[in-house]
Amino acid sequence: MLGHARSWSLALLLASAALLPPGTLSAAPVAVRHTEGLVHGFLVLRTLEGDTLADGDLIQVAHGDRVTNHLVFSFRDGSVRDETAIFSQRGNFRLLNYHLVQKGPAFQRPMEVLVDNATGQVRVRYTDEDAREKVISDRLELPPDVANGMIFTLLKNVRPDGPPTAVSMVAATPKPRLVKLVVTPRGEEPFSIGGSRRKAIHYVIKVEIGGVAGVVAPLLGKQPPDIHVWILGGEAPAFVKSEGPLYLGGPIWRIELTSPVWPQVPPADSKDGKDKREIKH
Repeated sequence: MLGHARSWSLALLLASAALLPPGTLSAAPVAVRHTEGLVHGFLVLRTLEGDTLADGDLIQVAHGDRVTNHLVFSFRDGSVRDETAIFSQRGNFRLLNYHLVQKGPAFQRPMEVLVDNATGQVRVRYTDEDAREKVISDRLELPPDVANGMIFTLLKNVRPDGPPTAVSMVAATPKPRLVKLVVTPRGEEPFSIGGSRRKAIHYVIKVEIGGVAGVVAPLLGKQPPDIHVWILGGEAPAFVKSEGPLYLGGPIWRIELTSPVWPQVPPADSKDGKDKREIKH
């Protein structure tokens, strides 16, 4: 009888999901407060325990109002995650094109995602559990606030003293669907650079799947975990750290800024006045 009661309750919940009122927080494009330009940053991807998984390069080029943001993570196990977002920064940030390639043992399945915001065309190429390659092509009504590949950029422009902000994202499950990201500021947290103490704004991003799937997901244990991002504020905001999955259903990993490591160079040999330094790796 208990099993029948649970089944009846789930059926009632599904039947009434369409009657639930829509969220009070509507998604909207993020206004440009800080324009993007030429950037080449170095990132590291680690587990929450501190084990290094991948090294990353963030390369960004701006031509007028058009910005190309390219983020590549090269994993120690040979996996690759290559993400390119082309967006406009005229008044509001607006995604134009998006391309994601992820492959290797670090990911649940090899996948390529292409999004053309002008036409709403979304194409997902993936490999299923039987190692068969499949392609899904769909046309979605994409809102002007689609944020794929732009989260770190948008958070540098969200007011930390304002209300929660909502944007949209195309998620490949592998079938493409729109989800909502609700960004909530959680105050400042201290960190240090060398001996200098700083403060970063902590943002929490909650993924709202929406519809019947969104109602059922928490019941089935499939609700995506929150994503945490830390942004240095001020007149030139900068990304500091993030913790969250790189793909739906993935583990929680940490992304941080990193610095170049130079080879150790011993002092010059002073006996003959010649520089006999040997580079030790």
